[in-house]
Amino acid sequence: MKYIFTLFMILIAAATANGAGSSVTYEVNGKPYEGYFVSPSANAPLILLIHDWDGLTEYEVKRANMLADMGYAVFAADLFGAGVRPKEVQDKRQHTGELYKDRNKMRALLQAAMETAKSKGGNVNNAVAMGYCFGGAAVLEFARSGADLKGFVTFHGGLGTPEGQDYSKTKGKLLILHGTADTAITMDQFAKLANELEEKGVSHEMITYGGAPHAFTVFGEDRYREDADKKSWKRFTEFLGETLN
Repeated sequence: MKYIFTLFMILIAAATANGAGSSVTYEVNGKPYEGYFVSPSANAPLILLIHDWDGLTEYEVKRANMLADMGYAVFAADLFGAGVRPKEVQDKRQHTGELYKDRNKMRALLQAAMETAKSKGGNVNNAVAMGYCFGGAAVLEFARSGADLKGFVTFHGGLGTPEGQDYSKTKGKLLILHGTADTAITMDQFAKLANELEEKGVSHEMITYGGAPHAFTVFGEDRYREDADKKSWKRFTEFLGETLN
């Protein structure tokens, strides 16, 4: 775990040296967290980026820098804690499971991330949240909480709604980008979410990509699908242009 975190910090340092962004240490309820902030200009539209179940890694940093190159400020949040970058599946399930069981904590971490982004100069009044896999589930949790953002975007994210929750407080538009061949998060769950959003009158767009499995956007992985990645990223960037000032 220490090796993984050290490697992550080396990658952050390299990005910072290139003028791309900087590591941000912040506290939530007395516990340290390690995020990443990048902004091409003052008052740029803000994107809150939430990581997958392996924590904030070089993948999220790369995506953040891609968005910064397009003119967006990005705060890649840390929902696990400084130094917690799980490598083994059992550890990943443990850390995500703790937050799935404590939705209030998850919401508090998301809100703290927004406050941290604001403290770094992020324009929280012109913002969208987006996430990958576990991060997508967290983004939908933020949407259900009534967070005052203009949009919420998930890439192959968890789509289930916990018992006792709904989308009646949701304020922003939703964009759901999903793989039709995802066996972890099925098309039945996709359809159920569509019905929930329609019932509550939430503005939404939901797209599936044929042949795309879970985690189809993750570079270098066996499940990566270039066509679905490029198409979903294109629609995402179009959504940003439509939604943010």
